[in-house]
Amino acid sequence: MSGEEEVVLHGMWASPYAKRVEIALRLKGIPYQYVEEDLLNGKSEALLRHNPVHQKVPVLVHNGKPVIESCIILEYIDETWKSSGHALLPQEDTYRRARVRFWADFIQRQITALGEAREEAIKELRKNMELLEEGLRANFFPEGIPQHHFDDQKNVRFLDITMCAFFGLHKAQSEFVRTTEIIDLQRTPLVFSWVESLKEVPVVKEVLPPHDEVVNLLRGFRQNAVGSSPQV
Repeated sequence: MSGEEEVVLHGMWASPYAKRVEIALRLKGIPYQYVEEDLLNGKSEALLRHNPVHQKVPVLVHNGKPVIESCIILEYIDETWKSSGHALLPQEDTYRRARVRFWADFIQRQITALGEAREEAIKELRKNMELLEEGLRANFFPEGIPQHHFDDQKNVRFLDITMCAFFGLHKAQSEFVRTTEIIDLQRTPLVFSWVESLKEVPVVKEVLPPHDEVVNLLRGFRQNAVGSSPQV
């Protein structure tokens, strides 16, 4: 990394928002320094300085200038490093770009149901996965996902990054909520094959955290939320 291009990412190992940015940086081939933030035991002075409003990860610091919010960071990366030859968003088709943004926002909104872990919220999440199935088929993969589509990592773009960052660990998430699969092969075959294909992309494999560690972390969050002590 040259002195003229200093890129620092403040993240947290299990944050899907931070993972979203990590995947984008790696796909674009952008060298960066990663700073792990301990969000439970004390945020760094740098994080608080760069993101005084939300005090959350991720924060991308490019040549000393902070950019916050993962969706905004992805668009910033795409617009700043166009020379990489790997466009994350459609460049010419503004309508298609708008559709990508809509469905990316739709996917991101589903993660709140996992935090609640209530039966009604999980049912709503599974229903929304069926809506995503319909949206994918109508707008992006009318004939299904072509075999070996993601062997070329340039086919991994904005919407794909969002999906694998937020639901690449859907099996760990299903284990956490103690219910049937959140993403079900029978109910949502296209969504299921989409996620499973993305999980095989080398960059995604490198970035997604381990299954068991994510389950333990989610259980810890739930115990803290209800004020109970950890169970043996």
